[in-house]
Amino acid sequence: MQADQDIRDAVDRDLESKTTRSSWSTVEQLVLACRMLAAEGHWANGLAGQITARGEQPGTYYTLKFGIGADEAEPQSFILTDDDLKPLDGVSLPNPATRFHLWVYRANPAVQCIVHTHPAAVSALATIDRPLEVACMDATPFYENCGHLREWPGLPIGNEEGRLISDALAGRKALLLAHHGLLTAGATVAEAATLAIWMEQAVAVQLRAMAAGTIKPVPGHLAKESRDFLLKPQITDLTFQYFARRVLRATPDCLAA
Repeated sequence: MQADQDIRDAVDRDLESKTTRSSWSTVEQLVLACRMLAAEGHWANGLAGQITARGEQPGTYYTLKFGIGADEAEPQSFILTDDDLKPLDGVSLPNPATRFHLWVYRANPAVQCIVHTHPAAVSALATIDRPLEVACMDATPFYENCGHLREWPGLPIGNEEGRLISDALAGRKALLLAHHGLLTAGATVAEAATLAIWMEQAVAVQLRAMAAGTIKPVPGHLAKESRDFLLKPQITDLTFQYFARRVLRATPDCLAA
């Protein structure tokens, strides 16, 4: 109906004119992303998982120093590497499993940030050879937008794993890795972090639904409409800001150099 379209157009105009994007630097966003993901249980098993972002110079990437937990990340916890995962300071040690991120960046120029974690619900779904299913509104950001790598290629510290993971992502924004975890690839740090949180929440709901009965997917045209709205940059950024405020209330000095 035209009236409904007019309302949608007005909402889009308001999102453009009445919202303020976050102004944190890339490293500050990475610190906040680490801490919000840790608070949501994404790093409950220790050091397994990575977050990276493109640096200001082509062919450079920010990543957390190996051995630093996401819940203790600070600006000085991040280092820059080159396109072969060599630290530019010549001293720091990046997580060697970050190598597969480089393949995703090379294949997807629009991707600015990658999150890879092993949260509980996603890890459980990853054991049963079943994809993420879009059966509730909160899962719609992943409609036709979440790949499924059905065979685990092994510990992802080599180039073959990078090729397989990059091919399986195939331009989408999320990937379920069999026997492993999740990957989200965002146009911003905010998008990648928000998608990782949403993916774990969506999978947790799916597992409960599977235990209760038969899953009924959201009709495709409605799932697409919802996906396109929820993935608007203003929505993912505002969501990131919300989780960031929670981090800053809990640890107000986490961005101090």
